Amino acid sequence: MRAAWHALALALCLTTQPPGTAGAVDFSDPDWPCIQRKAENLSVSLMWPEPITRLPLAPAANDLVAILSLRRVTLEEAGAHIQAFVEKTAPVDSQMLGNIFLGVFENLSENRKRLIAGIGRYSRSQIALSTRIDGSRVEMAKLTRETKPDFDRIDKLEEQIDWDERIYRDRSQALTYVCETPVLLEKRAYAIAQILLGHLPH
Repeated sequence: MRAAWHALALALCLTTQPPGTAGAVDFSDPDWPCIQRKAENLSVSLMWPEPITRLPLAPAANDLVAILSLRRVTLEEAGAHIQAFVEKTAPVDSQMLGNIFLGVFENLSENRKRLIAGIGRYSRSQIALSTRIDGSRVEMAKLTRETKPDFDRIDKLEEQIDWDERIYRDRSQALTYVCETPVLLEKRAYAIAQILLGHLPH
């Protein structure tokens, strides 16, 4: 059964939709600026094959959850922390490891949701800035067609357009990294699941 689940998980990895993405993905959100699909919710069942009964964790297990949830902790370091925990706590069972993963999953999912909401706000800010640039260009074009152009106002508009366009370009360049972050969090959750699954008792 577990081998079949791993085969399914591998198949999911090879599709365009990353493992752990739940349900249909929304392409209709006009505030979503990323080429990556917008999927706000992840599914724990696509990452963890065993049923999990929510149980309280011991302090050491909670500490492990906190460490594994940190993005600055590499997967190699995460593996070492898990190995040390398993050796110190042995024997461990599927429920203990499942609840550890559940804690990590919930932390990363909450962080990911906040990031997605932030991307929406980021996008709306860019849309508003683009609208302002367009409005300034229209006004400047209108002023230049007048019999007696207000050159002071034209100069101010040109300066404002240059500044706004610079900000817009800088934000657009940062968008690639911003959009990738929710994907990286999803991949991290999946990778942590795989490491923990490797310690399930046979």
